[in-house]
Amino acid sequence: MAGHEFFEPADRKRPVADPTAAEPLAAEEPRHSCDPAFKHGVVVGFDGSTSSERALAYAVGMAHRSGSGLIIVHVANRLPTTVWAGCEPPVFVDVPDHRTEVLGLELACADYLAEVPWILVERGGDICHELEEVGREYEADAIVVGSTHGIVGRIFGSVAGRLAKRAQRPVVVIP
Repeated sequence: MAGHEFFEPADRKRPVADPTAAEPLAAEEPRHSCDPAFKHGVVVGFDGSTSSERALAYAVGMAHRSGSGLIIVHVANRLPTTVWAGCEPPVFVDVPDHRTEVLGLELACADYLAEVPWILVERGGDICHELEEVGREYEADAIVVGSTHGIVGRIFGSVAGRLAKRAQRPVVVIP
């Protein structure tokens, strides 16, 4: 079955409460309602790297065996910028990431994805938070991620390690 793509812009803005308004705005912006066909599916983080390709292959098999859908998540880059005026918290700047479109085309041509229904979701922000958020929205049975190799993962902590500590659902880490 061909995949369906639901893109959310990486530069989505959060509403700001008006101090003169009678009712403050909600802290979270409303999310699109998710397709019920993908409820209780398998969420997989995918960025095109070798480890994410292995995670995707495992997630395809897991979704196929359980008869559920596959929610492929690509998290766009966000770079922290330092604000030097006083003691203000750091500001995150969204960097345009057109990689999701390329990944979507690659996935649409992948033969192994014909076994399961799948969608591609783009998010912007912290990878761990966004994967868990997508898992919560779709009431996913599991989140599958590839392991991080290299110095960056050792210094800042791997996505898989941070996700396993905070997730509210099973996390499968593929080496």
